[in-house]
Amino acid sequence: MNKKQSPRRVVITGYGAVTPLGMTAQESWQAIMDDRNGYRFIEKHSAGIKSRFYGLVDQPLDVTFLPAVIRRRLPRFAHLAMIAAREAMEMAFGDKAANEFYDPLRCGAIVGTGWGGLDETLAFHDQYKSSGVGSPFGCFFSMHNVATAACSQFWGLRGYQNTPVAACATGTMAIGDAFEAIQSGRAEMILAGGAESLRSDTAIWNIDVLKALTREEHDPIKASCPFSRERNGFVLSEGAAVVCLEERESALSRGAVILGEISGYGNFSDAVDFTAPAEDKLARIKTIQTALTQANLRAQDIDYINAHGTSTQLNDRNETESIKMALGDDAYSIPVSSTKGYSGHLIAAAGSFETIICLQTIQHQRLPSTCHLRVPDPLCDLDFIAEGHREKSVFHTLNLSFGFGGANAALIISRGDL
Repeated sequence: MNKKQSPRRVVITGYGAVTPLGMTAQESWQAIMDDRNGYRFIEKHSAGIKSRFYGLVDQPLDVTFLPAVIRRRLPRFAHLAMIAAREAMEMAFGDKAANEFYDPLRCGAIVGTGWGGLDETLAFHDQYKSSGVGSPFGCFFSMHNVATAACSQFWGLRGYQNTPVAACATGTMAIGDAFEAIQSGRAEMILAGGAESLRSDTAIWNIDVLKALTREEHDPIKASCPFSRERNGFVLSEGAAVVCLEERESALSRGAVILGEISGYGNFSDAVDFTAPAEDKLARIKTIQTALTQANLRAQDIDYINAHGTSTQLNDRNETESIKMALGDDAYSIPVSSTKGYSGHLIAAAGSFETIICLQTIQHQRLPSTCHLRVPDPLCDLDFIAEGHREKSVFHTLNLSFGFGGANAALIISRGDL
């Protein structure tokens, strides 16, 4: 009788990020370690927008490495994605190509976004209405899968492709999707992550009118302060974060450096409201517990939780309760932090960037704090690392992401060299 084959292990061998904190993943991590924020005051009162703080990537985006046939067809969010993906690929493969080690039909790309090229689509619409002529590239700019397609074309990744669109849970779902595709044997290597860029007044107003964005008008400390009694909404940021995942034995055989391992993934839906989390918390609880079960871990095995922690009233209390209900009394002894107080909310890139943060905590054995947590909400009563970064031995981390539409996703990111 044949023994049941163990699931294939999935590791991370490269990562890259472009955020308001820095043009690389390392720059963004260092900014957090230096307690620097990535957002600033920007006045938009004349556009009817009440929010005053935003996280923008101010440096010019250098995408000259892309051929013009690709570069000219990409909106800003996809440019951000390609820069992050290039960093991830160079970390994973150096100056070599993935197809030197893998069949291109076994390599894939999954780059999600929430709103894609909405800014450019709006601009082209105005151009068309005023002149009768839009952009010949307008179709591509409005395609949500354009970043995924660009990654596939530029690096010759001819295997599994997908583009999740799940608001703030997108990046985590992209990595989870890649994890499952490799684990099941459908692929050997996949680029996965998320990217977002919403800078136009119309796009910002659409979110601001929902009262989801911060209402703080002066103090940046109060603009994004997850789990604080002073919180009043999130800071909208742009950026991208992408990781390179590979089947573990294949990665080891080519001499890759293992940065971490995806050992568990959970994904369940609230199915209740478009913006508010479900009061029963069942989907969030099941998401966390499923990721733990798949990783064959207990609550007490988790060394750090990177919370979704948006700095909104509804999410932060609901998330705190969900963690406690999912993990029981062990929840109180696990350090938790939200890094959105530094980066702002990267929307589709949030989960993939925070996956990189988890990888950095494993590498440096250091936990980032929840900055601006001066006045803790008594109902948010976990160990939110409010008093500076913390040195700690880290083997297993839990990354949580929750999005509009009732999307809930969780990843267990572990050391992969064991």
